[in-house]
Amino acid sequence: MPGLIAPSDYSQEPPRHPCLRINAKEPFNAEPPRSVLISSYVTPVDFFYKRNHGPIPLVDNIERYSVSLNGLIENPKELFMKDIRMLPKYNVTATLQCAGNRRTAMSKTRTVKGVGWDVSALGNAVWGGAKLADVLELVGIPKFSYSTKKGGKHVEFVSIDRCKEENGGPYKASIPLGQASNPEADVLLAYEMNGEPLNRDHGYPLRVVVPGVIGARSVKWLDSISIIAEECQGFFMQKDYKMFPPSINWDNIDWSTRRPQMDFPVQCVICSLEDVDHIKPGKVTVSGYAVSGGGRGIERVDVSVDGGKTFVEATRYQKIGAPYVADSPSSHKWAWVFFEVTVDVRQNTEIVAKAVDSSANVQPEKVEDVWNLRGILNTSWHRVQVRVGRSNI
Repeated sequence: MPGLIAPSDYSQEPPRHPCLRINAKEPFNAEPPRSVLISSYVTPVDFFYKRNHGPIPLVDNIERYSVSLNGLIENPKELFMKDIRMLPKYNVTATLQCAGNRRTAMSKTRTVKGVGWDVSALGNAVWGGAKLADVLELVGIPKFSYSTKKGGKHVEFVSIDRCKEENGGPYKASIPLGQASNPEADVLLAYEMNGEPLNRDHGYPLRVVVPGVIGARSVKWLDSISIIAEECQGFFMQKDYKMFPPSINWDNIDWSTRRPQMDFPVQCVICSLEDVDHIKPGKVTVSGYAVSGGGRGIERVDVSVDGGKTFVEATRYQKIGAPYVADSPSSHKWAWVFFEVTVDVRQNTEIVAKAVDSSANVQPEKVEDVWNLRGILNTSWHRVQVRVGRSNI
């Protein structure tokens, strides 16, 4: 691509905040401490998790950078940044979550394959850019289309990024055309994050943001958009990010039997306490995040201080001082919800949190029930152990 420098090593990696927990250096994967996540409803860019499959691409000439629209369409087109910026700009508050979030806890049950994420492989940002539905109209695809005249039913996003899983080829993923052409799905070609231009870690100069869907489909460093008949055949659509039952192992796996994972299930995590925390006896504030995919709101978050025998309901909010109401027009439907409750803890115990979304979907109680060999979608009840003493240790 014109204007692109693709680094052959990791010497050109961008600077990162020292507080990040590095889960892999090459390619770079890191997450913030869990306590940082709940310090701000909109996650600062520095503390937004970094998920990469190869070296970070570097676009050095923004004037020459372009994205091609091709495939099963009548009028292929080359779009430059000035063309995309001429379209109406939208700001969408959306939480992106890696499908492997909480993988470390799942691996304690049985070994899984993948980056060892704790609970912070997600973040909430205000993404700014053009709606993909408006971009597709530029090549003759009307809004709310499910197929093109030439039989295109899926929209494939291809990255500048190169990764070993694609044998040195580009990272790619797709979503159905019906979702891509629906303006209410809020799929963006984003060039801003929290009011600033994207940085290199998060897809500069242009990325896709697919709200409510696992982060693997929000392709960074966009190179091309192809309208195709079948879903993308890339590695990360066909040989990864699929949900298998606990009975499947690497000896009997058949990738073709499962669909690529799209929406993420209901999830919640306690962020005010670590996995094993030493506290003083008395009142303890338990707070964290809850989120569900597909635009589903959070109807309830329940917290237990006796290992899950009894629960109390936590308060939920997106704005300080304003109670959150699931599916309210004033609520950010693609974004996480913070929860908080004050409980009395007098002895060593296990504190548990679980959420219910607006479709009444619930989190499974045990991680064993959702264990899978790739360690994705660990949405089991979140548990932390507390040890009570006379003073903090």
